Amino acid sequence: MSDLHGIARGIRRRALDLTIQKNGCYLSQALSAAEILALLYGKLLHIGPSTAPAVPGPFPGVPRPGFHPLGADYNGPREPGYDRLLLSAAHYAVAVYAALVETGRMAPEGLEQFNEDGSSVEMIGGEHSPGMELTTGSFGQALSQAGGIALARRLRGESGRVFVFMSDGEFEEGQTYEGVQACVHYNLDKVIVFVDVNGQQVDGAIADVMGIEPLAGRLEGFGAAVQVVNGHDLEALEKAALVEHRGKPLFVLCYTDTARGVPLLEERKPYLHYVRFKSDEEKRQYADFLAAM
Repeated sequence: MSDLHGIARGIRRRALDLTIQKNGCYLSQALSAAEILALLYGKLLHIGPSTAPAVPGPFPGVPRPGFHPLGADYNGPREPGYDRLLLSAAHYAVAVYAALVETGRMAPEGLEQFNEDGSSVEMIGGEHSPGMELTTGSFGQALSQAGGIALARRLRGESGRVFVFMSDGEFEEGQTYEGVQACVHYNLDKVIVFVDVNGQQVDGAIADVMGIEPLAGRLEGFGAAVQVVNGHDLEALEKAALVEHRGKPLFVLCYTDTARGVPLLEERKPYLHYVRFKSDEEKRQYADFLAAM
């Protein structure tokens, strides 16, 4: 697991560095999801090598006839036996970009384009952004898309799994539960969902804005298989992802900390949805902390 811990640390460092450079980023999401993405890209996903440019090209324009978005190519070729990964919460894009760099799928220079005009390395990614197969639009849509992809793959006799990365805030959305219901109805056991349950959304703590607990019980009520883990425990994450769940989609609920690895953020809780520095002095404090990480 030492390599995976190193990937997780790298994700946090790169996200913090971008937050300092750009004076704003979805930092807390990268901090809470670092181990989840480290496990996915570092070990769990059965995917081939990247077939995309190491340094991403500019924004290619909107979908059109003959258009081939390159985002999914960073996750390797879409072959029958390979897994697929869908990022539902697109504002976690910075964490995915960092994971791609840490696992050699994208060059570090690609992060220099982050959130620049004309860049495909967008702050909120789309299907043209590295590591993203789909533009997921409003929250909750990727789970429905995953169900359709998994059902189509079954009909074609493909063996690859469909992984989905979600945020807990998406369980405030009705479409999410429709997606769960459909995956259960069609017995889509090739669907494996990792949920970053960090308890935070744009307006503050989820428990205060729109409570979603008991989340495990709700999902089990639909007939899904559920595992509840500490989202920073790599061994527990891997064990949960490998449990038998024949005939059922699997949801791994990963309870995490939005300030993990950067304790300076503790004083800002629960308003951590987007981190922008309030003064030059605060920015220097974070830069000093990064230098010592």
